Amino acid sequence: MASQTKKLSLILIPLLLSFLTSSVQSGGIAVYWGQDGREGTLKSTCDSGNYVIVILAFLTTFGNGKTPVLNLAGHCDPFTGGCKSLSTDIQACQAKGIKVLLSLGGGVGSYTLSSASDAQSVAEYLWNNYFGGTSSNRPLGNAVLDGIDFDIELGGTNYYDVLSKSLSSYSSKGRKVYLSAAPQCPYPDAHLGQALSTGLFDYVWVQFYNNQPCEYQSGDITKLTNSWNTWTSKVDASKIFIGLPASTAAAGSGYIPPSTLESQVLPMAKKSSKYGGIMLWNRYYDVLNNYSGQVLKSV
Repeated sequence: MASQTKKLSLILIPLLLSFLTSSVQSGGIAVYWGQDGREGTLKSTCDSGNYVIVILAFLTTFGNGKTPVLNLAGHCDPFTGGCKSLSTDIQACQAKGIKVLLSLGGGVGSYTLSSASDAQSVAEYLWNNYFGGTSSNRPLGNAVLDGIDFDIELGGTNYYDVLSKSLSSYSSKGRKVYLSAAPQCPYPDAHLGQALSTGLFDYVWVQFYNNQPCEYQSGDITKLTNSWNTWTSKVDASKIFIGLPASTAAAGSGYIPPSTLESQVLPMAKKSSKYGGIMLWNRYYDVLNNYSGQVLKSV
């Protein structure tokens, strides 16, 4: 009888460990790249092996009849065609299985959507210039991006749902257009509430920083936990990420020490089936602090 019990234990223990391992959510790291020339190339960012998604920041001008403008800070000048050289880097990232998205908006810029037809026109422009459409002047060359990120912090709040639906409709042309968003953690986000209500977003990285009512503060994760539970229960998205500053210098507040992220925040967040990982602002600060390298195995 003892030997049979031992044999049974030898069978059950691996099964139990397998179940426990599979029931724990695992994720990846997304990072914003493009707003500091000192952060290194896009290729070196992907070669680091730390990220599953890289978001190019930003398309700072669009909508209301304006010609869209790409702003990658010190990396290249789109007005002279200088950003077309990034096509090779983008394709190199994608060859590694890393998704490359283009972010709309940001904290500085000139953008708004004036009507439903305006939103549809912006979607058409994006398709022709960054995806599978055709244009005589593609800012990033022949590379086809994986999706569009909404980091809407300025301008009007209307018609981003129309933009989301219009962009999503292009997925029917053969290659999926991924949609992501970076709302502020107070729920609902003033600018992105309508867009997120469409249920079309694949990734939502909530900015749990520069927002004291819903961020980590001095060893206390209570506010962040409450906000995380709200977002994961109310937002219909495939995966939701914890958006964080990659160093204390990257934001005014909300920085979480890597050890605290690993010991307190991630165990809490991984209880949700929607957990997707963490998002870092931004690559430059991550290079300085190696935040992604410190937490990669835990995410």
